[in-house]
Amino acid sequence: MEKFEENLVSLCLDAARAAGADGADITLAKGSGLSAQVRLGKTESVERAEDYQLGLRVFVGKKTANVSTGQLDETVLKELAGRAVAMARAAPDNPWARLAEPEELASDLPQLDLYDATVLSSEALTEMALAAEDSARAEARITNSEGGSASASHSQVFIATSKGFSAGYSRSSFGFSVVALAEKNGQMERDYDYSSAVFAADLDDPAEIGRSAAQRTLARLGAQKPPTGQFPVIFDKRVSGSIAGHLSSALNGMAIARGTSFLKNSMGEAIAAAAITLSDDPLRPRGPGSRPFDGECLPVSRREMIKEGVLQSWFLDLATAGQLGLAPTGQAGRSLSGPPAPGPSNLMIEEGAVSQEQLISELEAGFLVTELMGSSVSLTTGDYSRGAAGFWIEQGKITRPCSEATIAGNLKEMFMQLEPANDADRRRAVSAPSLRLKSMMVAGMTDGQAAAGQTGG
Repeated sequence: MEKFEENLVSLCLDAARAAGADGADITLAKGSGLSAQVRLGKTESVERAEDYQLGLRVFVGKKTANVSTGQLDETVLKELAGRAVAMARAAPDNPWARLAEPEELASDLPQLDLYDATVLSSEALTEMALAAEDSARAEARITNSEGGSASASHSQVFIATSKGFSAGYSRSSFGFSVVALAEKNGQMERDYDYSSAVFAADLDDPAEIGRSAAQRTLARLGAQKPPTGQFPVIFDKRVSGSIAGHLSSALNGMAIARGTSFLKNSMGEAIAAAAITLSDDPLRPRGPGSRPFDGECLPVSRREMIKEGVLQSWFLDLATAGQLGLAPTGQAGRSLSGPPAPGPSNLMIEEGAVSQEQLISELEAGFLVTELMGSSVSLTTGDYSRGAAGFWIEQGKITRPCSEATIAGNLKEMFMQLEPANDADRRRAVSAPSLRLKSMMVAGMTDGQAAAGQTGG
């Protein structure tokens, strides 16, 4: 921690104690970012942002309150501490919220390679975005573009508590994207591609990403509604991370403590197919969700939340662990203006042994989903319904693009059907390989519409 941060921490902790707090913790977040947007070969905008924010949480007996500010002068911080203590005194008791004790705090902090000091100029970012868009527009049938963008950001996080913890870490992020459009018979289609990484050197070639965006767009031309009925569904790796996200939400300790998860009574039971292992790994080098300690300053470790289909653990912070009578798991996240909450870091459904092509080749008919829209997902009941687009499969081959579909099922049944491929993208914070389900409800064309389409009507 730099001298300025050390002084801020000391000032805030002293001010909180002077105002009557029994304990406190402080989060400092400092960041800077630069982005460029282009469209049709021209620069549309370049934006720079810098931010410095402080969050303060205080404890008065069993009561707690959170406040935040972007004004970091001494007078404001002393007033902030006083206001936080007054808010805590007026709050209801929270018997589970607490600071980590000294013996629980992280000590040996791992080096995770999360910071690339590379500074990209606005010209370099603009060139990156233009290269991606130019490559997409070079495809003959691409008729338009929604533009390209590129960005770079650097941030630092510091956390200190009245129990003796004081540490921080830095992270960086780089990325670019492009959206291409094409038209056929008056029907417009769009698709995109992107690359993001913690280190600039790990980014993909912008020209390759542009070509991919164009090819994805062109593959969607002539899309029709799929047939209606029960069919196998394959979630492409672009969208399969949403399934990992639903699993994470259902295993969140807050939902378990409140009794609002359909998996609340399932610890130690098989809740997914035996091929499914769900891991949470905050120690992945250059991982977008990696961190050397959690939001409550506890040590972190890789955890298998689901192992070969069997539920092993909830996502817990100090409060939910206490409420459930369990040990905390070092999985607390943190915001500046609110209390810690449990959640994942780098979450992944582990890969299987087969390719997506093999999953497709084994189907007589099915739906490959590459885009999801809207959401009607109940974590209380598990009921699932989402808009979808992608490609129809017949006799083991992709035959035509599909859109305006709805897929529906129940997450409890869906999890038990999952078959993973071997194509996960580990650069995402929440990722999964392509996932095949044996049967879901697909709503698209009626029988009459399907027959008319087959006869050219």
